[in-house]
Amino acid sequence: MSDPTGKYSITMPRDIAEAAKARSGPSGLSAYVAAAVARQIERDNLNELIQVAEAEHGPVIDEEIQALRDQLQQARHQQTQGGANAA
Repeated sequence: MSDPTGKYSITMPRDIAEAAKARSGPSGLSAYVAAAVARQIERDNLNELIQVAEAEHGPVIDEEIQALRDQLQQARHQQTQGGANAA
């Protein structure tokens, strides 16, 4: 069962509305806009969590971010190599 919906009136630049309408496909403009708003809410929530964490633990420095990206890339590489060896 889907969540209840409501009807809202929004205002946006015409070119953005037309581009969204063109890309919305069979699901329609309302579903496209709802998905975009849901993604923005997720981003806002993540930014709030980051602000709280940085206030408590200090900002994350670029070197730490790069080290974590390197670890993730290495783990993905190991996964693909393991998957290829298992086949």
